[in-house]
Amino acid sequence: MIFSLNQSNFTIPQCNSNITDHRRNSPAKSLILPPLSTPKIKKLSIVSNSKPLHVSSIQESLGALKHDYDQRVVCKAYEADRSEGDFVVEKTEAAKRVKIGFYFATWWFLNVIFNIYNKKVLNAFPYPWLTSTLSLAAGSAIMLISWATKLAEAPKTDLDFWKSLFPVALAHTIGHVAATVSMSKVAVSFTHIIKSGEPAFSVLVSRFILGESFPTSVYLSLLPIIGGCGLAALTELNFNMIGFMGAMISNLAFVFRNIFSKRGMKGKSVSGMNYYACLSLLSLLILTPFAIAVEGPKVWAAGWQNAVSEIGPHFIWWVAAQSIFYHLYNQVSYMSLDEISPLTFSIGNTMKRISVIVSSIIIFHTPVQPINALGAAIAIFGTFLYSQSKQ
Repeated sequence: MIFSLNQSNFTIPQCNSNITDHRRNSPAKSLILPPLSTPKIKKLSIVSNSKPLHVSSIQESLGALKHDYDQRVVCKAYEADRSEGDFVVEKTEAAKRVKIGFYFATWWFLNVIFNIYNKKVLNAFPYPWLTSTLSLAAGSAIMLISWATKLAEAPKTDLDFWKSLFPVALAHTIGHVAATVSMSKVAVSFTHIIKSGEPAFSVLVSRFILGESFPTSVYLSLLPIIGGCGLAALTELNFNMIGFMGAMISNLAFVFRNIFSKRGMKGKSVSGMNYYACLSLLSLLILTPFAIAVEGPKVWAAGWQNAVSEIGPHFIWWVAAQSIFYHLYNQVSYMSLDEISPLTFSIGNTMKRISVIVSSIIIFHTPVQPINALGAAIAIFGTFLYSQSKQ
């Protein structure tokens, strides 16, 4: 302010010398110069009137800076929201994988227990049709009691539901009886080595009946599965054709059961647990008349008396254990099927057989030739390649 005032006093004398003479006199000087008491007011006046350009440019600069800051804040907020959303999705996927992993581990453990007790029962009581019927009856009784006591919520079903469930129950009944017949004739390890070929049946059925296509690597992975199962069958010490055919029929039936189950569960409000409960009830109705016709109450009574006299009261516990664990492991498997595809279910089912084969060989002291073990290893390795090619 003082600099601009001196600049105007410096230029004026060049235009008019009279003004310079007046400035030499004190009266003129007092008239021209502002009083000493008002310089601050003049300073405000000069800043507000003489420098509007500088004030507006500062405001524009501040406005531009604020705009850039707002953009950066909005951008960062968007990125934060997006990162948080991705984190929630990843957390959900991780929780789902943990849940499925828990289902698989429980399913495999319960299946091992079932196979051990089931083989013990069949060794002392070689009547697979009644044994299969008792397994379905135990599961049906457990679920009926759970629904009656409100431990589990009863499913809301209609006639269409039971119609769609019938082919599933029929396939389940055939597969269950065929597997039990197989284990009554051959070792548990041999039955499950043959049943490890289920992915091959699953791919073939999905390809030629459902019209699904798969990469070449999937088809190539079936070669060691089929070759390993064939090698194990040819070198089995206690080979039995009925046991071999029972395992093969069980493979095919369970593939259809899994496919029909996945279709039947779509669009239904019935959970996997209740779905299998209804499946057990319907399968029990289908199997009971055939079991009576094939074996009959007289044969069962005689066989039961012989088993109790040889084994003792433990035999009753064996029958109860194999029946209860059969329902439990199948119930957990259907809870898994509620979350995954039929092919992934077949993969998990095949990997489960590794634990069953190893545990049964150890517990029952099953003799295994090196070439037989090689065939089983090739089949299992083919299953691993199959799972990798599917991923």
